[in-house]
Amino acid sequence: MKFKMIHENYNVHDLDISLKFYKEALGLEEIRRITAEDGSFIIVYVGNEESTFELELTWLRDMDRPYDLGDCEFHLAFSTEDIDAAHKKHEEMGCICFENKDMGIYFIEDPDGYWLEVVPAK
Repeated sequence: MKFKMIHENYNVHDLDISLKFYKEALGLEEIRRITAEDGSFIIVYVGNEESTFELELTWLRDMDRPYDLGDCEFHLAFSTEDIDAAHKKHEEMGCICFENKDMGIYFIEDPDGYWLEVVPAK
């Protein structure tokens, strides 16, 4: 199953958990990493072969609580050739947070509460 990023920087509370989620849920692998000399931040860029678009995951050492995402009225969108297989995988992972069956789309939620839209390829 392949995904194509079609639409950023997400700040994450636990970088290892986030990297595991994005790899399992969407097949995104680490492309490169920047670590501050003083250890104050780590930036990891993830992506896949379907697109040159990258998602930047930023961990800040001094952030001592989960991020407040407000009403979560923003999202990153992914398209897939096999929406049924993707839906089944995400259902098994327990990360589907919203579905619009009339539109044929759904959203998954990452460990930090970010919503990710999954749409069928056109």
